[in-house]
Amino acid sequence: MINYDLIEARLALISTYIGRLETIAKVGVAEFAADHLRTAAAESYLRRALEAVFDIGRHLLAKAGHADLAAEYKAIARGMVAIGAVGAELSGPLVQMAGYRNRLVHLYNEVAAEELHSILTQNLKDLRRFVKDIQAYCDRTRRS
Repeated sequence: MINYDLIEARLALISTYIGRLETIAKVGVAEFAADHLRTAAAESYLRRALEAVFDIGRHLLAKAGHADLAAEYKAIARGMVAIGAVGAELSGPLVQMAGYRNRLVHLYNEVAAEELHSILTQNLKDLRRFVKDIQAYCDRTRRS
């Protein structure tokens, strides 16, 4: 059975982190890159948001009988599309999020401030879409 309380808590975290990331990214790229505390906070909030995305995906896949897809982040991304938890237009962005999550965790020393700023200013809409799609999926599955 899907734990809707867990999912709602993770979605609330993602929404909170999106708001904080939007605030952090309001400065230009040069100011952002020069402020090490700002870039560190952005990395942390983005990593946490992505972890929550894939926690949700792992949970939904396991409950839908697709635990085999819940072991690897890019498979989780594709699996969420396959079970209809998110729309097909999020397939590419979710796979990219999985790759970026891995970079933040394992190749953190290679993450450039300019690249991070670009993600914050160009790609947070994908996280917002994820939240919306998962909320709609939960609404549908609660009724069935």
